[in-house]
Amino acid sequence: MSLAVVRDMRETRVPAGAEEAAALETDVLAGFVLARAAAGLSDSTISGDVSNLEQVRAWFGRPLWEMRPADADAYFGKVMRAAAANTRLKRAQALKTWFAFLELRHKAEIYQLTGYVAECPLDEVNRPRGGGRAALRIPPEAAQVEKLFTGWREELATCRKFAPAARNYAAARLMAQVGLRVNEARMLDLDDVRWDLGRFGKLHVRHGKGARGSGPRERMVPLINGADRTLRWFIEDVRGLFGGDFARYGAPLLPSERNAGARAGAETLRAGLAEAAAAHLPEWDKALTPHVLRHFCASQLYLGGMDLLAIQEALGHAWVATTMGYVHVHATHVEDAWVAGQERAAMRLEGLAR
Repeated sequence: MSLAVVRDMRETRVPAGAEEAAALETDVLAGFVLARAAAGLSDSTISGDVSNLEQVRAWFGRPLWEMRPADADAYFGKVMRAAAANTRLKRAQALKTWFAFLELRHKAEIYQLTGYVAECPLDEVNRPRGGGRAALRIPPEAAQVEKLFTGWREELATCRKFAPAARNYAAARLMAQVGLRVNEARMLDLDDVRWDLGRFGKLHVRHGKGARGSGPRERMVPLINGADRTLRWFIEDVRGLFGGDFARYGAPLLPSERNAGARAGAETLRAGLAEAAAAHLPEWDKALTPHVLRHFCASQLYLGGMDLLAIQEALGHAWVATTMGYVHVHATHVEDAWVAGQERAAMRLEGLAR
């Protein structure tokens, strides 16, 4: 019995013509887009990955499956050296995902046609570093947030344009009370307020942020923490002032000042909060954002006794570890918990001694 001939995939082969290689590259990219769509990623995420790949391809000048570690060294070490860390990481991640797709689905086909072995040029030595935890967004204390909304509420009585000011106030209140993201708030319809559900009513958040670019994730948010009172006041006393067809299906909860059939913009709501902070909480001027109010909400719910899993569900996080990063405690909370634990231990020991 003779031994079979073993061929090294790295041995030199006669490459295919330029037209054949280009056709294969186009087909493989189309398959990549379809596979990412099948995985449930949003169009914007897929488009971002393709854009990053095109940037690398334009620099390299050849199909990316020809890239080797030395090429990646040159690209990330020179071309992308001064780029923002987040840009470098996104480009590297797109490249890694692309090569994972090539190796799983097209490695043999690429080799047979071109003689190149598709292997990711990024490794533990040259892979861009980063992606650590974001900077802590420690929110204001409860007394500070109450000071903000008290001053803002008093301002509504004398402001020149009551309806848009009250809309911005209500939106910020909802962010602080139930942790809505600014885009989740602006995309709410009047029909999304479901007073018939639960003990306090619920909000049907139809445009929640999806995990890992998976697209909008819906959730039901109970109107706890005073959010029911905020919404009743806004709907009964303010919303009608914008005019328009109040009862039509799809009417926005937070309408535009100029067109009641359109939604208030995210930047409009952010600007309203920023102006109120500058006027009524100057120590947080230019620092109080909708996302900081979301952290404030998570912290207050936790301090009020709500468990992390319930807060995770209310905020729409995919992972409880994300929720843990939103919970911040002030003053002597940790010390008080330690003292309480020592007291419980002492009581148990005292019971054993009797």
